[in-house]
Amino acid sequence: MDCAPTVLHAKVLLPSSVRLGGGEDFKRQAWEQNPLPLPREEEYSWRRLLKAFRHTFVVPAVRLASFACGKRTVAQTSHRSRRPAAKRAHPGAGPGPPEGARSGRACAGAGLVHARRAERASGPLRRRLAHRRQFGAAGCTMADSSPRWRDGTSKHELPYRKEIEIKTTLQELLIYFIFLINLCILTFGMVNPHMYYLNKVMSSLFLDTSVPGDERTNFKTIRSITDFWKFMEGPLLEGLYWDSWYSNQKLDNLKNSSHIYYENILIGVPRIRQLKVRNNTCKVYSPFQSLIRECYGKYNSENEDLSDFGLKHGTEWKYSTSNTNSPRYWGFVGVYQDGGYILTLSKSKSEAKTKFTDLRLNNWITRGTRVIFIDFSLYNANVNLFCVIRLVAEFPATGGLLTSWQLYSVKLLRYVSYYDYFLASCEITFCIFLIIFTTQELRKMKESKSAYFKSIWNWLELLLLVLCFVTVFFYAYCHIQIFLLLGQLLKSNEKYSDFYFLAYWCIYYNNVIAITFFLAWIKILKFISFNRTMSQLSSTLSRCIKDIVGFAIMFFIIFFAYAQLGFLVFGSHVDDFSTFQNTIFSQFRIVLGDFNFAGIQQANWILGPIYFITFIFFVFFVLLNMFLAIINDTYSEVKADYSIGRRSDFELGKIIKNSYHSALEKLKLRKTQKDEDKEISKSSRYLADHARREGFDRNENGRAELMKKWKERLEKKYYSLEIQDDCQPVTQQELRELFLYAVELETELHYINLKLNQVMRRFSALQY
Repeated sequence: MDCAPTVLHAKVLLPSSVRLGGGEDFKRQAWEQNPLPLPREEEYSWRRLLKAFRHTFVVPAVRLASFACGKRTVAQTSHRSRRPAAKRAHPGAGPGPPEGARSGRACAGAGLVHARRAERASGPLRRRLAHRRQFGAAGCTMADSSPRWRDGTSKHELPYRKEIEIKTTLQELLIYFIFLINLCILTFGMVNPHMYYLNKVMSSLFLDTSVPGDERTNFKTIRSITDFWKFMEGPLLEGLYWDSWYSNQKLDNLKNSSHIYYENILIGVPRIRQLKVRNNTCKVYSPFQSLIRECYGKYNSENEDLSDFGLKHGTEWKYSTSNTNSPRYWGFVGVYQDGGYILTLSKSKSEAKTKFTDLRLNNWITRGTRVIFIDFSLYNANVNLFCVIRLVAEFPATGGLLTSWQLYSVKLLRYVSYYDYFLASCEITFCIFLIIFTTQELRKMKESKSAYFKSIWNWLELLLLVLCFVTVFFYAYCHIQIFLLLGQLLKSNEKYSDFYFLAYWCIYYNNVIAITFFLAWIKILKFISFNRTMSQLSSTLSRCIKDIVGFAIMFFIIFFAYAQLGFLVFGSHVDDFSTFQNTIFSQFRIVLGDFNFAGIQQANWILGPIYFITFIFFVFFVLLNMFLAIINDTYSEVKADYSIGRRSDFELGKIIKNSYHSALEKLKLRKTQKDEDKEISKSSRYLADHARREGFDRNENGRAELMKKWKERLEKKYYSLEIQDDCQPVTQQELRELFLYAVELETELHYINLKLNQVMRRFSALQY
C-alpha cells in the first residue's frame, strides 16, 4: 500500500471532531463520510474527555500516517521480499508498475497532500508545510538510495535474518537443554547420599567420643599433650579395633581385619606421622639468653628436623622420606609436607596400645614437634564407598594444641552396577557435546573475529568450555591413577594403604565439575529473553553495572577501612578478628545480623561500641540502602521502557506459544481460530437479539456488532503485552489498521456520549 492512498483514506474516515487543519473542504468531506450528529448537551466534561482522547490517539496516528512515507522502504520491502513477484500485484490488476515507479508515486502522493495544504495556508504555516513537502521527498529519496545497513545487509533481508536467528536460537536452546539434562544425570550420579551418613558416623566415632575420665574433652576440644595421649589410648584405639560383637562375643569372620561398626572394613593398618623442627631455629634476645637455651621456631622446610632422636631405632624415631605423591597439607599455622617420623600400627589392639604407652613414656612428642597426622582408610561394600580419614593435631610455637580433620567419602570403584554403566554412556555423550560446542565456538570466532570477544556471553562460553576440558582431564587423571594404584594398595593387608592421594584428586574433580555445573546453569540466562520477568532482570543488571561498580569502589574503601580498624583493635582478643580474613568475614556477618558485641566491647570498651555503631550506620543504613536505590531506580526505568513497548530482540516465547497452540490444534485438543470466530459470531448474534428485545433499534445493534468485531480483532493484537519494538519497521497495513482503530475508538466515545445524553434528558424529565 502506497503512502498517498493511505493519507487520503485517513482523511475520508476521520470523524468531524478530529481537527487536522487544511480547510473546511476537508472537514466537510470527513463529516459526509462519517456523520455523527452531536447534541448540544455534550458541552460539558465529556467534551474535555473527547479532546484529550483526540490529542492522545488520533492526532499522533494521522501524523504517523503522513510521516510513514519516509520509512516506506523498510515496511514495503520487508513484506514484498517474502512473496514471489507474481503475488505482489493486486489480483486482477496485471503485473503493475515496477518498485521504483510505485515508490515514486507514493512519495509524489505524499508531496501532493502537503502541497495542497500549503496552498490553502498562509504565512509561517505555509513555509512549514512547504518544508515538510521537501522533507517527505528527501525521506523517500534517502530510503531508496540507502537500502543497506553497515554490514552490507539489505533492509528487506533484516526480518528474514531475524526469523532465522530466532529459529537458530531456539534450536540451540533445545540442544543445550539436552546437554544440561545429560550433565545433571552425570553429576548427580556421582554423588551418593550415603556419603554424608558415612562421614557423620565416622565423625561421631572419632571426633565426638569423650576421653576417659573427662566427658567434656574429645578430639575437637583437645588443648594439651596430656589430653592428646588420652585420646590416642582411648577413643582412637576403641574406634579402630572392633573385634567383638555388642554382646562381647568374639567375631570369627574378621580374617585379620577390623570391621568398624561391623560394616566398614579397615583397609591395611593406620599410620601416625610426626613432623618436627630443629633447635635454634629462632633468635633469642641477648638479655634472655641466660634463661632460654632452646628456641624452636615455626615449621617450614628449612627449619624441619631430619635427624634421629629418642631411642633412635624404628621408623618412629628415624626420619623417613616420602615415597608417595600425597599433596601438602594446609593447616592453621603452617603448610606441611609428606614424610617425617612414622609409626605404623599393627592389626592387634593390644600391640597398638603397648606401642602408644612406649611412645608416651619415651617422650615421642617433644618441644620441636609441630604436627601429628593420624591416617587410615575404610571401605563399605554395602554402598561401594571408601572413607579416607585424616586427624591432625598441630603444636604451634606459642604452645598448646590445635586440632583439625578431613573425612573424604569417595567412590573409587566407578563401574560396578548397571546404573554405573549408564553413567558411562552419559560421560561419552558429554564428550560428544563438548566436541560439538567447541566446533561451534571456533566457527563463531572465525566469523566474528575480534567482535566475538565483545560479548560477555561469549566469554562465559569460553570459560565453560575450558572448565569442561579441565573436568575431562581430572576425570582421566583420577581414573588412570586408580587403575595403577588401587591394585597395589589392596595387595598387602599389613601395610599402610595411602588412599589419601586418590581421595584428594577425586575431591578436586568433584569441585571442578561442581563449578562447571554452576556455570552451565548460569548460561541458561542467555536463552530466557522470552520470559518478560527474567528479561527485565537481565536488562536491569546490564544497565546499572556502571553504577554498581562505582558504588562498589566506595563501599569497599569504607569496608576495608573498618576491617583494618577491627583487626588492629580486636585481633589479639576476639577470635572473629584474629586474622584479617576472619575480620572481613565477621563484618559481612555483622551486616547480616550475626555478631558478637559482648566480645568486641570486652576487648575495648571505648573503641568497641564506637566501631560497632559507626559501622552499622555507614555500611548498613547508608551504603546498603544506596545499593538498593540504584537497583530500584534502574528497575523502574526498565519497567517503564517495557510498558511502552521496548523489549528484547528475540521472541522465543511467542514462537514456543504458537508452536504449542498449533500442536494442540492438530491433536484436536484446542479449538482453531475459525471455530472461535464462529462462537464469537454466535454470541454476538445472541447479544443482538437480546438487545433488540430490550428495545434497541437495528442501527444501534449493527454498530455494536461492528465495534465488537473491531475490539476482538484489534485488541487481541494491539492491547497485548507483546508490543512490537519501536525500532522495528511498521507496515502500511498495520499503520492503516491502527489508524482506523483510533477512529473507531473515537466513534465509540461519541456513541457513549449520545447514550449518556439520552439518559440525562430522561432523568431530567423525570425530575420535573
